[in-house]
Amino acid sequence: MSDNEKYTIVLDVMGADHGPEIIIDGGLMAARNLGSRLHVILVGDKEQIDKHLSTVETIPDNISVEHASSVVPMHISATEGVRMRDSSIVIGLKQLKEKKAHGFVSPGNTGAVMATSLLTLGRIEDVSRPAITAVFPTATGKPAVVLDVGANADCKPQHLSQFAVMGSVYYSILFKRDFPRVGLLSIGEERSKGNELIFEAQKKLKDSKINFVGNVEGRDILSGDIDVAITDGFTGNILLKFAESIKPLLVSSFQRQIQTNMFSRMGVMLLLPFLRRMRNLFDYAEAGGAPLLGVGGNVMICHGSSNSRAISNAVIAAHKMSEEKIKDKIHDELMRNHFGKSNETENKSKDNRDRVVCASATNDQR
Repeated sequence: MSDNEKYTIVLDVMGADHGPEIIIDGGLMAARNLGSRLHVILVGDKEQIDKHLSTVETIPDNISVEHASSVVPMHISATEGVRMRDSSIVIGLKQLKEKKAHGFVSPGNTGAVMATSLLTLGRIEDVSRPAITAVFPTATGKPAVVLDVGANADCKPQHLSQFAVMGSVYYSILFKRDFPRVGLLSIGEERSKGNELIFEAQKKLKDSKINFVGNVEGRDILSGDIDVAITDGFTGNILLKFAESIKPLLVSSFQRQIQTNMFSRMGVMLLLPFLRRMRNLFDYAEAGGAPLLGVGGNVMICHGSSNSRAISNAVIAAHKMSEEKIKDKIHDELMRNHFGKSNETENKSKDNRDRVVCASATNDQR
């Protein structure tokens, strides 16, 4: 792969919580960062885009504009969003379908992005359901990946097994680790803990070629004991929203301590570099967005309230997904991985059944 190969990423600048200007600035930031390796197409109302670009001192030459006459509001349903044929989401995703671009990034209506992606791009062969994937910080400094975090509220065992393959491929490529440890999120690490979905998913996962380490608990994600955690979108979204609440809790707690007395203020000043690093650990802007794995294109979903740094990081992540051909590699792995039907090579999970990664604490009263 040539380091000079250019990839085109479509950035939907409409539909975010705070208007298009912040989103445009994020696209400009990414364009400057990656230079000739990246082409960013800003999709949205051309008049608004041009108005903001006129205030920018120097516009990179790897930026272009594609007009879209309508915006999908945040409050409407996914079905209504799909019907808006001239929206920035629909027009942007058509660029991928027509192979005019390699990736798509949007901070707009999540349901509309998912539904339009499915209708426009289709699914990767052998994928029943796509999954939204989130990156979590860990105590080891190496991130963990969790999926699904919101695309599918109700899942079947085969959906979880496919999430496991997609998450494993994604992790191994992005974080350069062969056979990442994959755990099934449950209420206990014992095989007897869980519901029918967990029990049936266990059977499929232990027969797959991925490095399945068994059931894991929520605490094992942040501890770094696993690399990939698999769950349904209902549970995953609750987990994601809880994780997003940690940063504001830390910030408000430190602010209260600063106001207590002069000694507290002095202590916080001394710890400021460390506190900033801790805050950044739980800042969603660092990851930028969450990839929608399983659809026939590189799609990145961002927060509606994303700042320009988050958008820039999301565009760079979409570029990385395109550069590494993650969609094609997920397809290839799924074709090889039939979950017990044609498993000629040694099952990587067998070596891990006797070393489930999380041990119960001695005072655990479960």
